Amino acid sequence: MDLSTALRAERLVAIVRGRDAEASFRTVMALAEAGLPLIEISLSGKDALTVIRRARAELGDAAWLGAGTILTAADARRAAEAGANLIVTPGLGAGLEESVRQGLPTLAGVMTPSEVIAADALGVSALKLFPASVGGPAYLRALRAPFPELPFVPVGGVDAAAAEAYFAAGAVAVGVGSPLVGDAADGGDLDGLRKRAAEFRAVCAR
Repeated sequence: MDLSTALRAERLVAIVRGRDAEASFRTVMALAEAGLPLIEISLSGKDALTVIRRARAELGDAAWLGAGTILTAADARRAAEAGANLIVTPGLGAGLEESVRQGLPTLAGVMTPSEVIAADALGVSALKLFPASVGGPAYLRALRAPFPELPFVPVGGVDAAAAEAYFAAGAVAVGVGSPLVGDAADGGDLDGLRKRAAEFRAVCAR
């Protein structure tokens, strides 16, 4: 299954950004066990590459394990070496270009029509509308008017209610961090995480 198909099927990318590497790893495993197979580990989290390596060893080659906050070409190379098979960027730049060059599935951060055109020209897998909270579902709807066939994934401030609104506006999936993960990646409550995962899965199944 390619990334575009996976996004349309699952409709959710879980974003893990933690201050505790062990807790981040446990969070990734809990998300996978809860049936959320698209997981992004942000490089801005503690020892993120180690978390990716451990998760890859545990989950196997088929799992979608993303590396997020990819800014530079070196970031992209390190992420691929750690086992990431999904690259997520906050915007355009060298990290995205290197990821595409390597043939890695990419979720490219965009906000404006010009950035959408530039990212699409690179051949990215999907477009991360970020920060989505700036314009909300109405902005996504307006942005899709000139780009009706492109796959948009809003990220930034997306809770369960917002996810429903973004789907109604044409998003193929949403990226969700703290409204889903809570404090789990900092050593907090995994039971709460599992409950929220079930709630988001229900929204995505509608």
